Amino acid sequence: MICTRYSGLVLRVLLGAWVFSGAGFAAEEHPLLAVLQDELTISMEKLVAPDGSKPYFLQYVVTDEVEVGISATLGGLTRDDEQTSRLLDVDLRVGDYKLDNTRQIRDPGAYLSEATVWGTENLPLNGDPLTTRQAVWLRTDRAFKAAVKRLAQVKTNLKVKVEEEDPSDDFSKEKPSVQIQPWLTQPLDRAAWADRIRNHAKRFRSQPKIFSSSVALSGSSTNRLVLNSEGSRLQFGQGWWRIGIHASTIADDGMELWQYNSLDAHTPDGLPDDNTIAKAVDRVIADLLALRDAPIVEPYTGPAILLNRASGVFFHEIFGHRIEGHRQKDVEEGQTFAKKLGQPVLPTFLTVVDDPSLRQFKGTDLNGFYPFDDECVPSQPARLVEDGILKTFLMSRSPTRGINFSNGHGRRQPGSHVVARQGNLMLDSKNQVSFSRLREMLIEEARKQNKPFGLFFADISGGYTMTQRYEPQAFKVLPIMVYKVYVEDRPDELVRGVDIVGTPLTCFSQILATGDDPDIFNGICGAESGMVPVSAISPSILVEQVEVEKKEKGQDRPPILPSPISLEAAK
Repeated sequence: MICTRYSGLVLRVLLGAWVFSGAGFAAEEHPLLAVLQDELTISMEKLVAPDGSKPYFLQYVVTDEVEVGISATLGGLTRDDEQTSRLLDVDLRVGDYKLDNTRQIRDPGAYLSEATVWGTENLPLNGDPLTTRQAVWLRTDRAFKAAVKRLAQVKTNLKVKVEEEDPSDDFSKEKPSVQIQPWLTQPLDRAAWADRIRNHAKRFRSQPKIFSSSVALSGSSTNRLVLNSEGSRLQFGQGWWRIGIHASTIADDGMELWQYNSLDAHTPDGLPDDNTIAKAVDRVIADLLALRDAPIVEPYTGPAILLNRASGVFFHEIFGHRIEGHRQKDVEEGQTFAKKLGQPVLPTFLTVVDDPSLRQFKGTDLNGFYPFDDECVPSQPARLVEDGILKTFLMSRSPTRGINFSNGHGRRQPGSHVVARQGNLMLDSKNQVSFSRLREMLIEEARKQNKPFGLFFADISGGYTMTQRYEPQAFKVLPIMVYKVYVEDRPDELVRGVDIVGTPLTCFSQILATGDDPDIFNGICGAESGMVPVSAISPSILVEQVEVEKKEKGQDRPPILPSPISLEAAK
């Protein structure tokens, strides 16, 4: 799994708030829902394979998205466009709730062979009924044939393999969800925003040591139509908008350095004003130039503080992914916590909740908000850990180890299969101190360990974790702004060139205390079900020991000739 604040390749994401106009009035159903209903009824009644197999579950999901992108470099516009897409996902199951075509086939390479079941179908943007029916019909036929074939493979696999460790059912029975909200539209003055983006990008013109930079506005207004054979019927919209600021350079020793900042909102009107954006640009410039001159730190083990947002990434990576429900029964997964329900897994002063129904935290929009997950289950808080004790997992409609129902965390990017994913992961602590006291405790711990300094991780770009058995059960978190906090009375020192590495169980046992300063990490996470928006809310944490290793470093020298920015400034 790879999680990051910055992904220039990811624009089609379902983020933001459940926003609509005309509150208080009955919403009209989109005409496409009736077309989908007709096709669903026909398919459930008449789809029969030669061996008598029929679908027991069928779901149609249409993702209708208007996507905007505006970006500029050094004041020159590099992108200004808007595009609309309408994509169909078909989820079809053959067999029954206990055993169906989605059960894992315990053979190497089986996952690759089933990849053709997934993917999206383009639907006509004008809603033409005949063209739409043709596309839905063909996609349903393909999904049905693939499901029948795979169920036969599943049954054969069960006969030739050892008894399953987790024989849980393949699909849970859930109450249907019915809700029709007005069609979401979020108009944007692209011309005005293009001027604003260009002006902010000009701030890099005075920085010859920064070799690449951009300021961008990206966003989407997404409406979703969902129907399934159990009776769920949904129509709702979500919006996501982001100002992204990116800059990079090369240090004299060849290390490639970059800095990124993002400002997120559920609506265009929620984006920050020009003064806030300008300050964010200037912060990126200042941090990157400081990093360029900072010394490289050597590998280190010792105490550290992770600032609130950095701590959020830390917990997302090393804890959140390991409590996703499908990983508890997948035989290829490490299953770190699969048999630890009711047992201590974190310090007793920590509680962890994932609540995708939360739209904001302290006035800031949360990326991980959604009203319904991708299996028509309403979003809801999942109390994962209470006073250090593991209570449940993040659950989709795939039961595991005595947990038979979803808690609204089945998620995917269009075209992928649904698995359990994080939404808004929130860490709470009963052992809170002020940040100044946390810093004092860091120095005390460094002295106790006879270390000349502790580390302070002020900013982290993202990270990744390995959860499968054939890989080390380890993680890597990618810090940007790291400081040495000296035991002796001297100023903190910015350093560069390290990544945090480790194994989860060891790290969890070494958390000593937290601050009283919770803050938000808004990002995008990639895993089996594609790229999905996530948030993590955490206070700063003091860890007894972290391990850092040297970051990969390039060997190319900086550009030989002076930059055009330097030449322009010299005139």
